[in-house]
Amino acid sequence: MSLQTAIEALYANPPAEYLPEHQELFVRFKQALNAGEARAAEPDATAPAGWRVNGWVKQGILLGFRLGALVDMSIDAGKQPWFDKATYPVRPLSLEDGVRVVPGGSSIRDGCRLGRGVTCMPPMYINVGAWVGDGTMIDSHALVGSCAQVGDRCHISAAAQIGGVLEPVGALPVVIEDEVLLGGNCGVYEGTIVRKRAVLGSGVILNRSTPLYDLVNGTVHSAKDDLPLVVPEGAVVVAGARAVAKGKGPEWGLSLYTPVIVKYRDASTDTRAQLEDWLR
Repeated sequence: MSLQTAIEALYANPPAEYLPEHQELFVRFKQALNAGEARAAEPDATAPAGWRVNGWVKQGILLGFRLGALVDMSIDAGKQPWFDKATYPVRPLSLEDGVRVVPGGSSIRDGCRLGRGVTCMPPMYINVGAWVGDGTMIDSHALVGSCAQVGDRCHISAAAQIGGVLEPVGALPVVIEDEVLLGGNCGVYEGTIVRKRAVLGSGVILNRSTPLYDLVNGTVHSAKDDLPLVVPEGAVVVAGARAVAKGKGPEWGLSLYTPVIVKYRDASTDTRAQLEDWLR
């Protein structure tokens, strides 16, 4: 029986009591997550948004919460008590993994894929089911949520939040493709896809209910039905505002937050310098 088939069967038919063989299955599953052999979502050119959800992987993660008993994980119970599911300790790492974890309070949960050359600045958090590509920087106070997919050579700046989408199991998690820059205090939620080489300026918030205005092409991007909000490849997005045209909005001079595409990256442009020019 394949790992996928075994996970699906156990998830669909929970036993009265979980046995050692079920624990062994879950250990194999976590090893596959850590190795990148199983992932919650993956590129798929035939899918409408270019990404396919692997629902069985999410089922496996949820099984871990069913299987695990609450245990004491405290290093020093008197000074800092920690209690969590026995199935989800911190992720084992060694020098051979090629991951840089700078001292200072970061936490990486077991069951996530970390590429070579990943840098983790303290304190940051990576949750179970996440996929982090080679050479990516996760900066201080940043969150990579459960099942979030982060590509190669990305920079997730300080206090940026990449929301997790674990349930429902068929829902696409947040996807950050290769060479994306997320500025400080950004928030990307609800299955949003940020295409390759896009730049989100500081404070940009993206979710299903927030339209994205493209000043360059004169279009508006938004989530529709089962399709998520998609940030185009190479787009440079900043936090903007649009006037409230109804009710007391005009009289009171009110505006609502909205993200705005102000330009697109090109190979000859220093992205950081150009972005700062737009923000001045």
